[in-house]
Amino acid sequence: METYDAIVIGTGQAGPSLAARCASEGLKTAVIEKHKFGGTCVNTGCTPTKAMVASARAAYVARRGNEFGVEINGDIQVNLKKVKARKDKLIHNSTKGVESWLRETKNLTVIEGHARFTDNHTIQVGNRLLTANKIIINTGARAFVPPAFREVDYMTNAEILELEEVPEHLIIIGGSYIGLEFGQMFRRFGSNVTIIEQGEEIIGREDPSTSKTVRNILEQEGVMFRLNSKCISATQSGKEITVNVDCTRGPSQITGSHLLVATGRRPNSDDLGLEFTDIQTDERGYIKTNDVLQTSLNGVWALGDVNGKGAFTHTAYNDFEIVAANLFDNDHRKVSDRILNYALYTDPPLSHIGMYEHEARKSDKNVLIGYREMSRIARAKERSETKGFIKILVDTDTERILGATIVGIDGDEIIHSLLDVMYADKPYTVISRAVHIHPTISELIPTILQNLKPLE
Repeated sequence: METYDAIVIGTGQAGPSLAARCASEGLKTAVIEKHKFGGTCVNTGCTPTKAMVASARAAYVARRGNEFGVEINGDIQVNLKKVKARKDKLIHNSTKGVESWLRETKNLTVIEGHARFTDNHTIQVGNRLLTANKIIINTGARAFVPPAFREVDYMTNAEILELEEVPEHLIIIGGSYIGLEFGQMFRRFGSNVTIIEQGEEIIGREDPSTSKTVRNILEQEGVMFRLNSKCISATQSGKEITVNVDCTRGPSQITGSHLLVATGRRPNSDDLGLEFTDIQTDERGYIKTNDVLQTSLNGVWALGDVNGKGAFTHTAYNDFEIVAANLFDNDHRKVSDRILNYALYTDPPLSHIGMYEHEARKSDKNVLIGYREMSRIARAKERSETKGFIKILVDTDTERILGATIVGIDGDEIIHSLLDVMYADKPYTVISRAVHIHPTISELIPTILQNLKPLE
């Protein structure tokens, strides 16, 4: 039996930072990784997808060259092998960077293999048994594939990253974040793209007007949508894949060359041996944690996607900060301090913070709303990037910003000016009275806040 002060299972966004912090605090620490260092974000999530989104945007901008007086002779061609090579290099540098950092950290032992609990505080990795008073689970999540698609050649967000030829017709099951990013990306690469969604609208968590705006943007680029699709299944004949859909309108079958299944994620908790412990999970397999990310078993924490409290890289890193603050800094940070914030990296991106408009309407708050189309912002017009809008919600009585949504160029960066005011717990007038640089998109934030109207 190998005895440690702390054991970290998984090297996603939260695990390495907490392992290094434990080691720096003098704890004899082990970190266990079964596959690839860096977790989802580095290997199959943020790093590769945003690299490919950048390649897709380069193709899109090149095709629009004439709008800006830039003449390009000949068709714009996308070499997916080169796109993949660029992406793979970024992944390699990131994963090697994480691995080198961990292996070079004093007081930290790196163990490769699959970790499973054998009892509350014993972990088996191959033939090795390890124990510690502090155990941190950071095993992430993976794509969920419904049984209806398991008998055909499907891809998840991981496999699609390995393509070296542009699909002729990419069919995507799921009209949410992963499906939409890949859908626009491969349309810009040159594929025909059809996105099939069960709901009445894509990205169902958003306000209906936001979802419709994003869909319209993608439709203008040639992405096709099938909404209200029920009883979806797939069959294969040779290299062709046919998806059967029962929709309110349109043909009942769609045939394509490739199939991406983007129907959600499931936590990597089912092969950890949790049944031999007192660690509790919910009905979907997410490990239950309290406001400081402790599990139902004393001395064990669950961070990142496996706890179901965020499902974003930035929330996973914040999980690390919360646990480290409570363990080492006498700083009682907690999950409930967090303000909802995220971005969808279509182009232009969708970014959101705090409360949604449909939530505000159902609340008992007196709400003001500020709204402006991107087409009414000079910098957006100068850049010919006028799709989308800025929407801000304010509490009339407290003067606090409740939430905001931006669909538009650079919105994922701009929205932080509002988010920081929310975290500072200051009235909206702090930013409405600010002098912003001209010409920028952000300079319209004060203007929007100076023209608030009651939410009707």
